[in-house]
Formats: sequence, C-alpha cells, structure tokens
Amino acid sequence: MPSKQPDYYEILGVLRSASQEDIKRAYFEAAQRLHPDKNKAPGETEIFLGIQQAYEVLANPSRRVKYDATLPAAEEVHGSVKHEFSFSRRNLVKLGEPQLIYALLEAEPREEQSDKIAAPPLNVCLVLDRSTSMQGEKMDVVKTAAIQLLRSLRPQDIFSVVMFSDKAEVLVPAAYQVERNRQESSIQMMQASGATEIFQGLEMGLREVRRGLDPSRVNHVILLTDGHTYGDEPACLQLAEEAGAQNIGISGIGIGSEWNDIFLDALASRTGGSSAYISKPQDIQRVLIDKFKALANIFADEVLLEYEPVEGIEMKYAFRLQPEGGPISLEKAVRLGPILQDVPLHVLFEFVIQPAALKKETITLLKGTLKISLSGRPQPTPPIELNLTRDVEAEPASEPPPTKILRALSRLTLYRLQERARDEADGGNFDTATRHLKNLASHLLSQGEGQLARTALLEAENLQRMRSWSAEGSKEIKYSTRALLLTDVKEKAR
Repeated sequence: MPSKQPDYYEILGVLRSASQEDIKRAYFEAAQRLHPDKNKAPGETEIFLGIQQAYEVLANPSRRVKYDATLPAAEEVHGSVKHEFSFSRRNLVKLGEPQLIYALLEAEPREEQSDKIAAPPLNVCLVLDRSTSMQGEKMDVVKTAAIQLLRSLRPQDIFSVVMFSDKAEVLVPAAYQVERNRQESSIQMMQASGATEIFQGLEMGLREVRRGLDPSRVNHVILLTDGHTYGDEPACLQLAEEAGAQNIGISGIGIGSEWNDIFLDALASRTGGSSAYISKPQDIQRVLIDKFKALANIFADEVLLEYEPVEGIEMKYAFRLQPEGGPISLEKAVRLGPILQDVPLHVLFEFVIQPAALKKETITLLKGTLKISLSGRPQPTPPIELNLTRDVEAEPASEPPPTKILRALSRLTLYRLQERARDEADGGNFDTATRHLKNLASHLLSQGEGQLARTALLEAENLQRMRSWSAEGSKEIKYSTRALLLTDVKEKAR
C-alpha cells in the first residue's frame, strides 16, 4: 500500500492559500526554533528535516503547482483545536448611526486530541521583589512559597529564581533541579533591601528563561511585586514585546495596594498573560501554586489573532473571560492567551460598525487567522482561517442573543463599570465616576455580591469627598469584578 502523501502546508504550519512571503517567514521561524545546531532534543532533527523538505517544495512556484495537483480536498476542521463564534445579533440594520455587535470566541482541545498531548514541561522563572517594603511577613511567605514550588517540580521542569530591588541577582539559575537543598538555602537567605526597579528583575528573569528556551516547553516569567517602579515602564513594556515575539509569557502578581495595576496589566497583556491582586500576604502561596498548576495544565500556550482592518469597522474592545480574565491589548497581532487542557479559551470582542460599512447585503467584521502554538509539540500548527460576516437587513432580527452571550455581557458589564469610573475620575469627572460606582453597587447587590457592593459604595463616597481613589479600594473592586467572570467556570468544575 502506498504511503500517505505528506501535507507540506501542515508541516510548515501555513494555509494552502499562503503567499510565498508567508511560506518563507514560516520556514525561518521554524528553523530558528528547531535547527539541530540549537535544539538537540530527540525527534526534533527529524521534524526540522521535514520542514526543510516542505519549504524546498513550496518555495519553488513550479514544484508547488505540481504538488498542489496531487493533494486531496482541504479538510475544513483544524486538527487539534475546535472553535466557535457566537454573535450578539443575527444581523445588522441599515441605519444612519454606528452600531455595536459582540462576538464570543470559544476555543478548546478536540476530545480526541487532549489525551494525546501530554502536560508540557515547564521553563519558569520566578522574579521576586525584595525591596525594603517586602520585609517582614511578605518576605517570609514569599520564601515559603518559592520553596514549595521548588519541591513540587517534576524532573523534566526547568526552574529559576531572580530577586530584585534597584539591582537584580540570580538566586537559583535556570536548570533541572538537582541540588534542591542548596537552592532552598539560597532562597532562605534572601533579605529585603533597596528600591523597586522592575526592569532590572524582568530583564534578568527573561535572560534565565531564554537559557532554557524551547518551543516544546511552557516558557514563562512570574513577576511578584508590592511597589511602583519609576521611569523604566517603557523599557519594561519593550521587554514584554520582545518576550511575546519569542512566545515567552509574563504574569504579574501585585501584593497590597502600592503597586501599579495599569502597568502590570499592560506588561502581561503584551504576552497574552494576565495580572493578579493579592490583598493579604497569607494568600501569596495559594496564588503562586494555582499559577503553577495552570501553567502545567496548558494545552496551547498561545493563541494569536492576526487580521487586517476592514474599512468602517473597528474592533473596539477585547476581553478574555477565561481561563484567566483580563483585558487584551489590541495590536495588529492580538495575543488572546492560553487554552488549558480542561478550561477553554473564551474571548469577547466588541465591534463598532459605521453607517458607511452597511451598504452591502453582507459585511465582513473580521478576516484573518488564529495561529495556535501547541505546548509539547515543537512543529508548527496550521492556522485557522477566519471570515466573520453578518447580513445587513432593513429590520433587526426578532430572536434574542444566545444565552452565553448575554451571560458574558452581564458579567463583563460589572467590570466595565469600574473601568468607566476610573476613566472618568482620571479625567476629573468625579461626579460621573461616582454615579458609575453607585450603579455598579446596585448591579452587585442584585447578583448577591453584598460585600463587594459595600466596597463600591464606600469607594464612591471616598471619591466624592477626597477627589481620588483609595489605592486598596480601586484594586479590590477591579480584581473582584474580574474574578466574577470566572464564576461559571468554577461552578462547572464542581
């Protein structure tokens, strides 16, 4: 029986409609990751040779034409991930004013695939703030948590620890853990001193991750801090951009109330990561352990949306509902975040449609691709082609939006109310900000969130009286309303 014809497009991780430039770029990206001079892992040399053979055929126009003639019809489904889009409206209406429409993306492993891909090995660096403000209970709990993480590592995991203040130092170099007693002693010796300069710690943490950088691993930096960094924010964000391009994730964890949550959100979102808030030092250990469990449970460590803007249509907002709730930075390449083995990726998009775009009977909201990087699988994965359209009619459709869209919008409304309150307060519109917070409190009470509603009302009074947010109240409201987005996930897991 003749052997099956290899699918060179799948091997190279490109669509059959890929341009010569797309093919060239995919080859060079794969070559950087898998070239035998850089990667000597078992099986990766064979993968690289297959990619090289695919490129030699597809990069030659005449050979590509002959090869295409031998291919069967393209399959409609993506081999490893299934995805679905739901819309808040079945159709758009011919109106002379802008319209909103929401699209919910759900992406998860195919049932037959999730068992085939083993939990990926980790390459994680813990970047710990050791500035003077960390002394006392916070430092003691951080040490205990770091040691527990060290003890929980699997033999195949790479782990490192960097501590920083106004200078950074490698406490545990990136390596397989073979001298744990010595490493635990190094962690125990950590003392608080100096100021907070996040760039110092982040740069060194990324350097440690790059020492063990491997596409078959989950490569990640966990940054833990309790203070503001001053003057180096642009340099940190540039580091995050570079990390995202290398598929290195960054998670930010803030302790207490004196750190910059806007900055940590921006830093993490550039890599598809998220930030978290710890109000009490005793919660540090739980949050870090949960983060490690999530990293070890990753199925796809990155889902990248690439699209070309459509005239008259703007993607105004995107928010990841799960597995880790958080706003998404809207760039040309949008990093949506990971897919876990047991928790799908849910992202809600908001589109604004201008009247000029409604002249056709059917309009395209978004045309692009989802590029998925599967953990534990170094070879490229073919992208998913997207073409989101809606009909344009004279009257709105009578049926209501899908229940899952209504549920997502209901929970996201709470988070966006606090966002609007912060924006108004930043613009000096304190009366409007106060109204948003009181409205938020009413919604929270109706959903049984009495304690958080009281926090919102107290913050509204504080804002009206002092003309500023309290550092603790603003973070409590922001991260608690964000956590409510995950309620459905937790209930289903029970």
